[in-house]
Amino acid sequence: MRTLSFHTLLISLCLAASAQAAPLPPLVRDALQQAHIPLDAVSIEVREENARMPLISLNAERAMNPASTMKLLTTYAGLELLGPAYSWKTEAWLDGKLEKGVLQGDLILKGYGDPKFTLEEFWLWLRELRGRGVREIHGDLVLDRSAFEPELFDPGAFDNDPTRAYNVNPDALLLNFNAIRLRLIPDDEKVLVLAEPELAGITLDNRVTRGVNGDCDNWNDAVSAQLNGTKLLVQGAFPVTCGERTEYVSLLPHPEYAAALFRALWQELGGTLLGKSRNGVVSASATLYATHHSAPLSDLIRDINKFSNNVMARQLFLSLSIPMSSPSPSRGEGGGEGAIPASPLHSAQAVREWLTSKKLDFPELVLENGSGLSRKERISAHSMTLLLQAAQHSPLQAEFEASLPIVGVDGSMKKRLKESSAANHAHLKSGTLEGVKTVAGYVQSRSGKQWSVVFFINHPNAKHGQAAQDALIEWVQQQR
Repeated sequence: MRTLSFHTLLISLCLAASAQAAPLPPLVRDALQQAHIPLDAVSIEVREENARMPLISLNAERAMNPASTMKLLTTYAGLELLGPAYSWKTEAWLDGKLEKGVLQGDLILKGYGDPKFTLEEFWLWLRELRGRGVREIHGDLVLDRSAFEPELFDPGAFDNDPTRAYNVNPDALLLNFNAIRLRLIPDDEKVLVLAEPELAGITLDNRVTRGVNGDCDNWNDAVSAQLNGTKLLVQGAFPVTCGERTEYVSLLPHPEYAAALFRALWQELGGTLLGKSRNGVVSASATLYATHHSAPLSDLIRDINKFSNNVMARQLFLSLSIPMSSPSPSRGEGGGEGAIPASPLHSAQAVREWLTSKKLDFPELVLENGSGLSRKERISAHSMTLLLQAAQHSPLQAEFEASLPIVGVDGSMKKRLKESSAANHAHLKSGTLEGVKTVAGYVQSRSGKQWSVVFFINHPNAKHGQAAQDALIEWVQQQR
């Protein structure tokens, strides 16, 4: 009997897989045609939980921009590399003598990349510092941000909109997402603007006028916020028929925001800071005074996936290289003294090594920041399906799947397929960029089977491709 060459065998297997794959459902094909999206601009794979071959496979090996579905790789890697109980710490160090509430020296705040150190949590922690006995700081406020490698980052590079909160760059000492919440409240005479949090040295200059009509879906295009010296200038014609609206903006570099927030809250708590604020590192003479711990990773990935939080995803991605960069790694403790700063390059290396350990080979994978807010990142629908299948057989499967939006119920999928039989029967992560529309995750069919579904669209008309994606989700949910 003649022995087949490896190349011939590979072709035979590919042909066999293609022969077994079902054609694209007519409703999906029609929806793509109506959106003027050609088939060569989409990549699809549908596979039952334990199946060796896909039910549907179209351009599945092609490298595509996954948009925010890349967060599935980052969060699953985070669960397995760091552990579901992983907690980020932020430390307060005293470099000087503390006596009768007066610190004759510097207060040092050292961050390790906490993705969600909110205003409320920071206030409570500073209140704890006051309760421990610090009242007056006669030295400086020193911000130790050395756990992350300094990054030359242009917040406007992605979409020329640098003040958008989703464009905030990662930082080892990220406080309150580095964001200011603007709440616009119209009344009969004016538009009230509330800015939170209060930042020391910054005053609000409200020049917003009442607009009569406007597009309420894009009302923030008519209102702008910028920092002019020490004034937060908010101006534009706000369409009052839209009612109360909220917008988040980022206007200050991380160190300036953290210092202004600290000063405002510290003064509110009755404390004083006589020195200046500056970047630095924990000195050899400093002593650890207090430590704040974040919520566990298993909780935080719900915010990342359900609400597609890009800033948190980037913080997590960088944190993947903290344990590997520490001279004496400690799970849940971050890098120690002398640790190599976390960087995108080190984190990408950590993810690739983890994939190799799981015998997952994604040759087309391109990682930039792990959030999908990127024009460079790439993965194929086939690789994403293999990742989803691996997660289904992981001991941490429950934590991972629970972090995904439930179709028609919550997160970024709350408004999709609400009246469909697929509502409540799918956990799916969506992604959207200019020219990119994606969805990936799990669908439970009416027979009770679990399916991995990946549908990537990379095309100028991608924003019109949601109907095709929804049609595929419904079709899979009806499978027996």
